[in-house]
Amino acid sequence: MVNIVIGGVEGGATHTTVILFDSRGSILSKAKGPGTNHFLLGMKECRRRIAELVNEAKREAGLPDDVPLAALGLALSGCEQEETNQELVRGFLETFPCLSERYAIGSDTDGSVACISNKGGITCIAGTGSNTILINPDGSKVQCGGWGHILGDAGSAYGMALEAVKCYFEDNDQFKKAPYSTDVIWRTIQEHFGVTSHLDLLPHFYTNFKKDHIAGLSKKLSVCAGEGDELCKHIFKTAGRDLARCIAVVIAKASDELINREHGLQVLCVGSVWLSWDLLKEGFIPIIEEQTDVRQLSLVKLTTTMAVGAAYMAADRLDIQLPRDYNQNYEEFYRFVRK
Repeated sequence: MVNIVIGGVEGGATHTTVILFDSRGSILSKAKGPGTNHFLLGMKECRRRIAELVNEAKREAGLPDDVPLAALGLALSGCEQEETNQELVRGFLETFPCLSERYAIGSDTDGSVACISNKGGITCIAGTGSNTILINPDGSKVQCGGWGHILGDAGSAYGMALEAVKCYFEDNDQFKKAPYSTDVIWRTIQEHFGVTSHLDLLPHFYTNFKKDHIAGLSKKLSVCAGEGDELCKHIFKTAGRDLARCIAVVIAKASDELINREHGLQVLCVGSVWLSWDLLKEGFIPIIEEQTDVRQLSLVKLTTTMAVGAAYMAADRLDIQLPRDYNQNYEEFYRFVRK
């Protein structure tokens, strides 16, 4: 087999991972860096960051910067539209001609599905932002969410952080009473943003808006929920309900081949929010019971980086052989069986 090198890039709003494979499917190197969502950064900065990380991975693998990869798969948040995707790729070819000979590009959900199957599946991403997508074996897609922090992001870390802050504002204004005491949430908000007054929060959401910093509040809320704060528990329950609704929407369009797999329909759950499954499941499970007809559904998580799926995606789309063992890339953490 010709000794070629294929790369994969996992790019989200908060972090980016690059991985390089040789023609035997062995990992040559990895590199990690900051987020690469072109809607947040602009395409020019997005390309620069990716090129810098790919070249870092090349050097770690003992490859010169001026020898292009055979292929590079890009699985990036914000890459749902083919027109802008190709614009991003054209910029790589023009500005960084030695980076890679060919490209395959898709959303982060495309890359995550590719991690566990080349026959399609469902991915529900709940990290800084959120997105749920179904890819059927025939290539048809159905998406629910993924519209960013203004139009979407239900069930995401940002969504929960925003809900917590809004809940405090509305309760403090006596516009809408919170279902539980806001004392713990307000202390947590003050600590996270370094503020003393709710007026001090406004620059964080307007003048100096940083989505990933706001989303980081949800990790502290999960600690409070685990310690028993009712309002924090309520926010996570609501997030679980929202994520289940997104999954239920795409399940309705899933092919029989996916639904009738040996262990039922498989949903790949990606992102830091899923680490709080114990807090999400109270809202999640009733929605699956009520709004779907599936007999079995398994929730699985990756045991590797989504960049692996990006490289697989590139190999499949560009007709390059790349050996792989899907079973090593994921593990099940919950199985729903209808009574």
